Amino acid sequence: MHMKRSLWLVVSLLMVVATRPAPAQQVARVSDLTVRQGVVPRRLVGYGLVVGLDGSGDRSFGTQNAATMTVRSVVNLLRRFNIEVPAEQLRLRNVAAVLVTAELSPYLRPGGRFEVQTAAIGDATSLRGGVLWMTPLVSDPNQPPIATAQGPLVVATDGSGRISNRQGNAGRIASGGILEVDQAPVTLAGAPRLALRDPDLRMANRIATAISAAFGAGTAKADDPGSILLNPGPGRADSLGAWLAAIDTLAVAVVETARIVIDGRDGTVVVGGDIQIGPATVSHRGITVQVGAREPADTARRAAGDSTGGGGLVRALTGASVQSLVAGLHAAGARPNEVAAIFEALRMAGSVRAEVVVR
Repeated sequence: MHMKRSLWLVVSLLMVVATRPAPAQQVARVSDLTVRQGVVPRRLVGYGLVVGLDGSGDRSFGTQNAATMTVRSVVNLLRRFNIEVPAEQLRLRNVAAVLVTAELSPYLRPGGRFEVQTAAIGDATSLRGGVLWMTPLVSDPNQPPIATAQGPLVVATDGSGRISNRQGNAGRIASGGILEVDQAPVTLAGAPRLALRDPDLRMANRIATAISAAFGAGTAKADDPGSILLNPGPGRADSLGAWLAAIDTLAVAVVETARIVIDGRDGTVVVGGDIQIGPATVSHRGITVQVGAREPADTARRAAGDSTGGGGLVRALTGASVQSLVAGLHAAGARPNEVAAIFEALRMAGSVRAEVVVR
């Protein structure tokens, strides 16, 4: 009788699994998954000043013997307009020295705009409300500038609109950079290749199979997890660009990636793929996670102390989803950095078979 009941339970479980609808597979274009091998984005850097701050800039001042870099930069800036101001008379709290960085396509032409990022290199507490003064951008400190950047900054905030010191001393300008000098043309030697944005042998084989199915056998071959060799053949030598553009529009079923991305500032957790949790026990700063308990995490939280202070016990069944464990951690009062540390520990213990990325 016991054997019949166990067999009935196994059959019931198999019927549930068999009748469960298969998840819809994600489809993407080849251009979203690959880049042309040899087409390397160009990175630019510059030193500039953010002005118009409300007393949150560098604590900069000048003396008779020395002056901070922000003061010297302002003196040099005013000197370009034939305005001489002694450095020892400057007391700047509305100006911040920043490092400006950008990345642009090698195909961008003069007049094209791109996004720039700024970060304070002094002791400014916030760049909110500031405007970047026109800043030359170079690809190498020993080379002449090829672009400039300027404009009002957008500073990241948390969900409540407040800006912390960690977030407030960096910002971005969506279209603040302008390319002013033509770049060297991109030359691609040899047979054309596609490089995967995220190297994966399964994905490379799928892309190569889709290209061969559309344009004939032997037109594409997965060389390694990050490269696909293309063979246009002699008939497409005169229309290679059009052929590559047609390849970019092909649709390919995407391979699900087992990856957990955690924002260490606000606690946002993004899960890619069907990830389940194996048995493990993790204790971190008053929070204990037990995977393999009798009750799931979202219904069996037992606080060992004040749950709002981060102390508590979170239980989860073996094979529970990452989402249910995250819900239990948030209900137990776990802070964003604690959630990240717990998942890192679960990955190292082998309980989570996925890549954990903390941003």
